[in-house]
Amino acid sequence: MKANSFPEHVALAQAIELPLLPRTLEWAQINSGTTNLDGLATVAGMLAKAFSVLPGETSLVDPEPVEMVRADGTVDQIKHGRHLVTSVRPEAPVRILLTGHMDTVFPADHPFQQIVELESGILNGPGLADMKGGLSVMLGALQLLEQSEYAERIGYDVMINSDEEVGSGSSAALIERLAQGKTAALTYEPALPDGTLAGERGGSGNFSIIFTGKSAHAGRNPDEGRNALVAAADMALRLKALHRDGLSINPAKIDGGGPNNAVPDHAILRVNFRPKSLEDQAEAQKALDKLVKAIATTHDLGVHCHGGFGRPPKPIDPQAAKLFGLVRQCGAELGLDINWRGTGGVCDGNNIAACGIPVVDTMGVRGGAIHSSDEYLITESLVERTQLSALTIMRIAEKGGL
Repeated sequence: MKANSFPEHVALAQAIELPLLPRTLEWAQINSGTTNLDGLATVAGMLAKAFSVLPGETSLVDPEPVEMVRADGTVDQIKHGRHLVTSVRPEAPVRILLTGHMDTVFPADHPFQQIVELESGILNGPGLADMKGGLSVMLGALQLLEQSEYAERIGYDVMINSDEEVGSGSSAALIERLAQGKTAALTYEPALPDGTLAGERGGSGNFSIIFTGKSAHAGRNPDEGRNALVAAADMALRLKALHRDGLSINPAKIDGGGPNNAVPDHAILRVNFRPKSLEDQAEAQKALDKLVKAIATTHDLGVHCHGGFGRPPKPIDPQAAKLFGLVRQCGAELGLDINWRGTGGVCDGNNIAACGIPVVDTMGVRGGAIHSSDEYLITESLVERTQLSALTIMRIAEKGGL
């Protein structure tokens, strides 16, 4: 931060006194892969204790039920960890939402578990950038806000979920509820190494398509069978043929089949859609519904589609552009050059934007190689991004909105 730039915001200078790096390391040393319920419970407890320094109520919320289609075609419920919610000044005239996630993509048995220093100021470790560093930045920004003259002018809800890395199925309703009535939202996914933010995002939809055919002997009466595997393969090819600019379709896996001497009566096709716009999403859904009927008729078997578009596309509308502009302005006052660009990745920012709330969803640390064992955090960005968030929130409070 430039010297004497903010005489009215003495609190910003206190970012260097916050335990931003120590608590990031403490949280990242605990494995909290989405399926590691014990690890998630430990991290949730640590976060609840850390966020309890804020002048509000902090609680752990039970996850909503989430269904998953097993390889045998049965539908089962998946267990997820609890989600953290902190609410401060719910009666304030201006309120914002801050979100993050405690889960990582690295399960308890993954070999990537240690934190090491790659070089001065750059640390390698699971979840350092995505996003335990971001959670530390979020808390730090709110701590600075509470030390400023603007604290009483703004209220906020914090939501840290346990299932973002698998689509936020058990927290989507919670996100939607907390987004209601908010002026803006900030989400703490990592920025790119140079500080570039994610702008517009495409959407994402995941489907498991179940094919139920009829078994028969491959030699004696094959024509009496209804081959579910062939139907699944036909569906995969037809879906891939719809792939175009603005709509990426990825048939990813087929479960099913059986011995060579039997016509397979069961198969499941797993497929991911990435629509660029809401129009692309609607077109994809219409095409999928049409293909389900066509494949069922062509192959004379049952076809059931399970899943949906859990992450709607996130365009940059005028209000979102206004919020990005405010973040850029705050960055400039801090001596930071803030830019953004579109990305095909998805996050909870998609869900928030779908509620009509402007959101910047890469307010976390600078880092890179996320979702791999090369993930790294640029440590100087902890203070930098904490000040950026704090100043952005203060400006919203000062203006009484965007």
